[in-house]
Amino acid sequence: MATITVAEHAGFCFGVKNALKMAEEALDSAGSAGPVYCLGPLIHNKEALKDLKEKGLVITDSLDGVPDGSRVMIRAHGEPASTYKKAAEKGLVLIDGTCPLVEKVHRIAEQTGREGRMLVLFGDASHAEIKGIMGWTEGPVFAVRSPEEIRALSERIAADEDLAGRQLTAAVQTTFTEESFNSCAAELKACFPDALIENTICKATSERQRAAEKLARESDLMVVIGDAGSSNSKKLLDICVISCKNTVFVENSDNFPLHDLQNYNKIGVAASASAPERIIKEVVTKMSEVFTKNPQNEEANDMSMYMDQIEKSLKLPARNEVVDGTVVQVTKDHLVVNLGCKKDGILFKNEVTLEDGQELTDVFAEGDAVQAKVIKTDDGDGNILLSKKRLQSSENWDEIIAACENKDVIEVTVIKEVNKGVIANYKEISGFIPMSLLADHYVETADEFIGKTLPVKVTKVDPRRNKAVFSHKEFLAEERRKKIADIWNTLNVGDVVEGKVMRFTDYGAFVDIGGIDGLLHISEISWGKLKHPQEVLSIGQVINVKILNMNAEKGKISLGLKQNNPEPWSVIDEQYQVGQVITGKVVQIKEYGAFIEIAPGLDGLVHISEISHKRIGKVADELSVGQMVQAKILEIDKDRRRISLSIKATQDPDAPAPAAEPAPEAPAEEPAPAPAEEAPAETPAE
Repeated sequence: MATITVAEHAGFCFGVKNALKMAEEALDSAGSAGPVYCLGPLIHNKEALKDLKEKGLVITDSLDGVPDGSRVMIRAHGEPASTYKKAAEKGLVLIDGTCPLVEKVHRIAEQTGREGRMLVLFGDASHAEIKGIMGWTEGPVFAVRSPEEIRALSERIAADEDLAGRQLTAAVQTTFTEESFNSCAAELKACFPDALIENTICKATSERQRAAEKLARESDLMVVIGDAGSSNSKKLLDICVISCKNTVFVENSDNFPLHDLQNYNKIGVAASASAPERIIKEVVTKMSEVFTKNPQNEEANDMSMYMDQIEKSLKLPARNEVVDGTVVQVTKDHLVVNLGCKKDGILFKNEVTLEDGQELTDVFAEGDAVQAKVIKTDDGDGNILLSKKRLQSSENWDEIIAACENKDVIEVTVIKEVNKGVIANYKEISGFIPMSLLADHYVETADEFIGKTLPVKVTKVDPRRNKAVFSHKEFLAEERRKKIADIWNTLNVGDVVEGKVMRFTDYGAFVDIGGIDGLLHISEISWGKLKHPQEVLSIGQVINVKILNMNAEKGKISLGLKQNNPEPWSVIDEQYQVGQVITGKVVQIKEYGAFIEIAPGLDGLVHISEISHKRIGKVADELSVGQMVQAKILEIDKDRRRISLSIKATQDPDAPAPAAEPAPEAPAEEPAPAPAEEAPAETPAE
């Protein structure tokens, strides 16, 4: 009976799958955002590319023709650094599908240039991946494909004064074959013993090539599916031809040579990284139909039962997918699980919740059904990594997602400090709290938080990437908002409350009245004139203030301090009478006299004629601002709010007039403080 076997690791690699997914998501959400441009063919497969173009993907060779602000897809091959710079200048939105492995080579190239080393790349200089890598180094860079080209490069470098003796780093095109890499690496070491060689071949590519080679050795006919313009397709074909002389290359089911298919019993199928799953299925189906329709092949009808198996074997579970399988092997450290596809699942002990002292062998046996979550589609050895803990944590993720959507508070435990933040656990899920969100004040180190349980808000969550971001600061801010709301509800205009002076401004002081800061304007501090609040107040001082105004919409509260004492003119009769001698301070000097502060808010005028018994020409010759003097009250006019004073009335007319005493450290006459309306009347509560 004829058999058709599909090689392991056939079809799209991770990089291509990821780029295609990003492109399709962008195309699906295009709408008013306009078309999606792609720098070069997104995938080297005509069929797949045709589908993408029909959805609206526009292939372009340069950014020059792309309208400013457009969306541009960068394919898995990657682009040089100049592309990113030009895109930024044009305001383009980049959808970066660069394969992570290619991106790693970019970083190697970048570092090589910074260190002043030469860069040698094993690969095809005309390939898009190599062109992109070359654009990430500022130093000399060369591409070689064989030991012969390396020897020629060695001679060239030796003859160049600028290059001779310079250190060298080598990297590899990710789709290069292991065999070619080994031969090139050996030659490079022979020519440049100190060379640093980085093997950057994609492991999936190597596995695909090894699996195809193994299957080709076991097959009568080998079918390689790919695109004629694909570099990795050509390499795969070359590998299979060596192991199986009857090897054919097809791009799709339409160009498949069916006429002599029945001459072979063992048919192998390999597919390049750019071959869509749909085309692989179509080719296999068309081959199976040849056997099914052949009446001379008694067992041909059995071929149909292989189709379901082939289709299932081509489809691998995705990361985070929940899968069911059967335990086929139990060890102390792990389980091997048959998932019904071409790869087995591996469930390690640390991904299973066990009771103290329990072993896997105590809980599982061969043949047991098991359900788990896929945490990695390839562990490097061709297996799928599974986790039962992650399956259980799915419920926890649901809780976190709900908390994020509903803005609920959850409690997390801070485990350790990391760069720019801490790791905090919610049940079996680890999240990140940036240092800036750890408290409502600046935090330099997280020592005081380690081991503590904190109430937090969930600010970001991405279960697919196992990422959650928490904020204790947001929780504290909400609590403060609630507290402020409660305070607002208990305060009323006219209330006298206790407050603490927190800080000064030129126009007043901010006073904390139990969680809310109110503004005590300089004009509301004293009945007298002040130049600065600190003349009568100090930071930290506790005072009783009166609420003068409240604006809930703006969050502003205006306070008063002078209102705690009677307005001086309202009680002047109780404290001062005509004929009374008072002691006051000179606060202002005019041509016609001087103003004396009797008490805060009460100023009296000493006319120039009442300063001395002798005739004087200038008031400033006799008095100075800040000077303390004695004067007699001559008149109190309550209606006009005027007090007339006399200094000479307190002096003996026959005694010599005393010289004017300068006030200690008193400044020269200054303009009176600005009226209250010239300064902000109130400031938002903080």
